[in-house]
Amino acid sequence: MSKGFKSAVRWLLVVPYVGLLWVPFYNAREPELFGFPFFYWYQLAWVPISALVTWIVYRSVWNEE
Repeated sequence: MSKGFKSAVRWLLVVPYVGLLWVPFYNAREPELFGFPFFYWYQLAWVPISALVTWIVYRSVWNEE
């Protein structure tokens, strides 16, 4: 892979940060999911998303020289 691609892939790590940065966006009770207010399940949904994004970036750049 090219160096530019590896550099671009690292920018994926910003996605979870931006997704959770603006609290007024997800500061609401509705819609509920399995009885959990949106505020909680939105944040909890980012846990596996963040892990997946981190894994993708790791696998893309792990063999750097």
